[in-house]
Amino acid sequence: MESLEKSREYVIALFRIVVGLMFACHGAATLFDVLGGPHGAKPEIAAWPGWWAAAIQLVGGGLVLFGAATRPAALVCSGSMAYAYFVEHQSDALFPIENGGEAAAMFCWSFLLIAALGPGRWSLDPVVRLGRRTGNRPVATR
Repeated sequence: MESLEKSREYVIALFRIVVGLMFACHGAATLFDVLGGPHGAKPEIAAWPGWWAAAIQLVGGGLVLFGAATRPAALVCSGSMAYAYFVEHQSDALFPIENGGEAAAMFCWSFLLIAALGPGRWSLDPVVRLGRRTGNRPVATR
């Protein structure tokens, strides 16, 4: 178990990368008719909720994939999938296996886990944080 604990940050990063990539691909498929095309009718630009959901999938998935603003992006992605599950799927039946909402439920909980655990290794979050100035302290230069 100690070796698993040592690889924890790498496993979290791999999980984040895979989930973010899959989510971004789903959004790209819906918006741009690529990677197998839209899953259903292609939404009109700015149509609620389809186009906005796909935009969140593409942008949020990309941010999570690269580990930029990971926690807020993952939280928005999780919320969008919770909305998708409860509004679009649960009215058909109670359980995800019955109502076709397995993907929405899995993405919702996966992004919530990423938001709680953070990005792991190989993330742009530390680079982005270095670019921000905090407080009134001057930035040290050499």
